[in-house]
Amino acid sequence: MKKRMCVLLTVLMSLGLSACGSEESVVVSEKGFQPALDKSTNCHITVAGGYDNFEALEAEFDRFNEYYPNVELVFTKVDDYNNMIGMVLDGNDAPDIYVNYSWMYGREQYKASIDHAEDLANPALGLDLDCIRSNIILNTDDGTLPMVPVFSNTYGMLVNNNLFEKEGLSVPTTYQELVTVCDAFREKGYENPMMGFSKAETTSLFTLTIYPFFCGTVAHDAEAIKKLNAFDASAGEYMRPSLEKIVQFLEDGCVDLDACAEIENNYDAVILRFFEGDVPMMTCSGDTVSGTKKRESRSEAFIDNPFTYTFVPVPMSEEGANFLDMPNLQFSVNKDSSNLDMANEFMRFLITTGELNEMAQNKGLMSPTKDLSFNSMYAAFGNVPESRILSPEEFGLTDDAVLQLRQAVYQVGTGAMTIDEAVANYGNFTK
Repeated sequence: MKKRMCVLLTVLMSLGLSACGSEESVVVSEKGFQPALDKSTNCHITVAGGYDNFEALEAEFDRFNEYYPNVELVFTKVDDYNNMIGMVLDGNDAPDIYVNYSWMYGREQYKASIDHAEDLANPALGLDLDCIRSNIILNTDDGTLPMVPVFSNTYGMLVNNNLFEKEGLSVPTTYQELVTVCDAFREKGYENPMMGFSKAETTSLFTLTIYPFFCGTVAHDAEAIKKLNAFDASAGEYMRPSLEKIVQFLEDGCVDLDACAEIENNYDAVILRFFEGDVPMMTCSGDTVSGTKKRESRSEAFIDNPFTYTFVPVPMSEEGANFLDMPNLQFSVNKDSSNLDMANEFMRFLITTGELNEMAQNKGLMSPTKDLSFNSMYAAFGNVPESRILSPEEFGLTDDAVLQLRQAVYQVGTGAMTIDEAVANYGNFTK
């Protein structure tokens, strides 16, 4: 009897301790951001960028003001941002926080945007960098971190889920499935199962479909990356598999280029054409996806016949689709800010899973955090195996090298060049 009582007491004590531990864990997890400065601090923080408006960021300002009600935070648009940010940072009214881009790093023209940036990797700042996917964090030569992603971007296609459900078809996950699905939609009377912007090389359907595939062919080949970045005369051969793939893509009848040529741009026009409701798949970038919500009310076709849609990778190989993971907008802190402590405090508040996801959801862009499941629009990218997640930030392909691919695939896709001609012209393509 005594033994049974001891066992019972032991079990009860264990449960009690577990409950206490759980309660403590809940308290810790619910704490969230804890202010580190005087809450009565009165100051002005300016964030500079190129957006006309930044409502999602302003919502974060409001949330931050719950902790620091006397801190005035303002977003300021800088016209011709890429060319003017250096001059603005060197001026008397320099912002405390400013938008930055990975492609600016290492370029003399944008040296000021890096030189003025505080090292955000400094542990003393307390930023939760672990909440961000490590492959989109900029790798610098000296190990410092001048900028941190607040949004990410990728390439893929908008999918009309209602059409797939209506016709009893599944969203393709391999290249052969993509071809089969396009054929099936055509047999069911859909003239253009897959569309995309095709008038210019930048963000054309050729780039959107083949760039992730191309990265899959060179990402793990250091010698290839070195030659591509150096415009080595032989580097064009690394493009050949991708150029052959785009030709196959066109020959397999996946798209009607004449119909695609009617789309004026890869943003507003692509979205409104997709909202007509008769296109099962529309290639675009994450930037384009961010504009869909606001344009639902501008499409009479969508208002009359609304449907659900998501953004998924384009499967260009039999192994499956690649997730080309790239930073979109990044923030830097001006190390010469007169309110540096509060600027860092705002960054510490913002760089968390919760706040970054909230801002991304409000803006309609992909979050840079490790959790993509919270947003059904981008959830499919979270299901891509790690081995097929590729980031230029990690393997080091430069924007200048990417420009060569974009131009080459556009010339081949539109029939202006043969594959051999495009390969031979690597390094000679200009904007």
